[in-house]
Order: sequence, then C-alpha cells, then structure tokens
Amino acid sequence: MFIERFIGYTARKKNEDYLKFSPGTSYELPLKKTAKAPLLLYVHIPFCEELCPYCSFHRVAFREDLAKAYFNALKKEIRMYKDQGYDFKALYIGGGTPTVLIDELADTIGLIRTIYDVKEISVETNPNHLSERNMEILKNAGVNRLSVGVQTFDDSLLKATERYHKYGSGGEIAQKLASLRGYFDTLNVDMIFNFPTQKQEMLEQDLSTLLGLQVDQITYYPLMVSSATQKIMGKRLGNVVHDRGREFYETITGVLGQDYRASTAWCFSRDKAMIDEYVINYDEYAGLGSGSIGYLGGSIYANTFDIEDYIKQVEKGQFPISARRDCGLKEKLLYDFLMKLFGLSLDLKELGEKHGVNAAWYLFPEIFFFMMTGGMKKYGNLLILTPKGQYYWVIMMREFFTSVNNFRDHCRSIANLSLAH
Repeated sequence: MFIERFIGYTARKKNEDYLKFSPGTSYELPLKKTAKAPLLLYVHIPFCEELCPYCSFHRVAFREDLAKAYFNALKKEIRMYKDQGYDFKALYIGGGTPTVLIDELADTIGLIRTIYDVKEISVETNPNHLSERNMEILKNAGVNRLSVGVQTFDDSLLKATERYHKYGSGGEIAQKLASLRGYFDTLNVDMIFNFPTQKQEMLEQDLSTLLGLQVDQITYYPLMVSSATQKIMGKRLGNVVHDRGREFYETITGVLGQDYRASTAWCFSRDKAMIDEYVINYDEYAGLGSGSIGYLGGSIYANTFDIEDYIKQVEKGQFPISARRDCGLKEKLLYDFLMKLFGLSLDLKELGEKHGVNAAWYLFPEIFFFMMTGGMKKYGNLLILTPKGQYYWVIMMREFFTSVNNFRDHCRSIANLSLAH
C-alpha cells in the first residue's frame, strides 16, 4: 500500500509539472516533422444533452444552432491541417457526445476520409444514441469501432450519477448492447470502478453482465475526477478512496481473464482491435475541435475551450491553439516510457533510436525502481510489466488523466466556463 501511494503521489507531482503551462492568446501549430510512425487524428465534439456530475472532459450543454456552427468550423480546421502537409492513418472522435448531431458527424467523417488516408475510425457514444438509424449511419460512414459509455449496469449507481433517467436501467442498456453484437468490427464498452458507494458485489454483477454480453472489448477505468469535480462528487456520492482500487482491479482482471486478454493495463479485448488509448499505438496525434489536446513534434498543445472563440478563430483561418509547451528530451522519454508500458511492454532499443540516445541510461532510475518493486521485468531490450506492475500503471495513468482534467478545468476557468456550463 505504501508503494502504491508513493507511486500515485510521485506521478501526480510529475504530471502537474508536465502540464504547468498557462493558456495565452495564440500559438502556432507545431511544425510538421517527417514522422516514420503514422499519425492519429483526434476530433473533439464537446456537446451533451445533459452533463454528468463526475465528468471532467470538456463538454457543454447541447444547443443545436451552436453545434451546427461548430461542425462547420471543425470541417475548416480539418482542411487547415491538410494544407500544412499533415496526413493521418487513424481517426478517433470523442466528447462530449459525438453522436449528438449524427448527420453532421457523418458528413465530418466523410470529409476526413476524402482528404486523409484513415484506415481505422473509432467513435464514442452513449446508450441513448444506440438507435437503428444512428448505427446504420455510423456503419455506412466507415466506423470500425464503437465505444459506448456505460460506466455501470447497477441501477443505484446509475441514479446516483444522474444517468438512469437519461439512459435507462442497466437491464435496458444491456439489451441495447446485445443487439449490436457483430455489427461493428469492435464494440467496446467503457466501464468505471471505484465509485465511492460501489460495493464488491456491484462490481461482480457488472462483470457478470459483461461476460454474458460477450462484447468485443471492455475498458475499465478507475474513477478519475479533477479537483473541481471531486467537490461535486463528494456532495453527491462521497469521497473517492483510492486505496480500495487494487481489490476492485484484481477482481476485474481475475474475472475478465477467463475470456479476454489485456490490451493495456485497463483495456481487455477478445481479439486484436483498436483501443481507447490511441496514445499507445500512435506516437503523435493532432487534437482538433474546442478543448482538444494534441501532441506533435514533441510539443503538447490545446485548442481554446471557448467554443464561440474557437469558431471565430477558425473562420479567420487561424489555428485555435491557446496553450502549448515544447517538451525537453527527458520529458519526451518519460512520456513514451509511461505510454508504451501502459500497453504492457516497451522496446528500449526502439525508443533509443527514436530519440537518438541510450534510452536505458536516461531512464535508469525509473527502470531500477520498478524492477526493485516487482513492477516489471527486463528481457534484453524489452521491458515487460508484471501483474503487480499493471496496477502500478493504472495508478500512474489515473494521475496522468487527473492532471489533464485539472488542466482542462484551469483552461475552462480562464474562458469563464463553469463545470455546469
């Protein structure tokens, strides 16, 4: 327990430093560099019919007029990247709720497929959008992977998180998922563990439901909330206790290990498939849309979180980047160390060749620590996470995304956007 707390504390401080840069007025897009590895295009759709209290992603209440203007600007931003010489091999569309205007989404995907050579298309959605019409539109648009945000099938938790009245009971959600089996190349279900009021038997029942559904993929996140969202969660559900996480995680891996293999520390697949954590398969990715975050050429950057400002900037032909940090060598190595090992293994030789250094030498303190604590093993140039190490990486990625959420809150506050906006 001490080691887990130490890892969490250290990761939290490192990530806070990594994301310690303030938004400004305007920044340039990172210069295009010749990349051997393919690039991914991330597109953010920030609209939701209603806002979940625990969610820290950039999202606003849906307004059709604003959403249509947003999609028009988004299409222009997509073309602007092509004008800069970028090409992408995969597309991931997240939110918010990307399917909130399904026809606009389909048109946007069509544009991307016309000007970029994308081979994989992943789209997020919510249970209330799993209609026959929506699914047919997404299928015809070329979507390979559909990721459905379920979080839990437990009715008491659905009510406590204000999802029951929006998406129906756990049983109703399960029926919708069952009807989609085999419809897409990959049907992923997003789940959450370690809600403050979640009991072990609730988790076991959720896992039983998932095994019965036989979906292609299950992504089981620990509850990750920003500092601001934590206050809201505390009032409604109670405080998050991270020390309970290991017990829940061991239950998840034990049960899902019967039918699934680990793709990442928290994603479990039946077969080879595209995963939520595109940062593992793609070294660099562009972030398009309001509030999106990208990583190109060793620079991390974020688009403005003010949607009206985003539209105005793009209409002027300006990249709507409001924050950017150019990372140093050690930061880039640590980023790759974190992300690649989240995918369970890391080739030190490949990493060294990518950055032109001896990666094992630069990362010696981190490698030594995790080997001494039983978190990883080394076979020549290959680092492999142990089962204990997989949970260590869950902790570190939890802290990474929590820091990203805090950064989002900081950007939203500067743009005068509240969590309930």
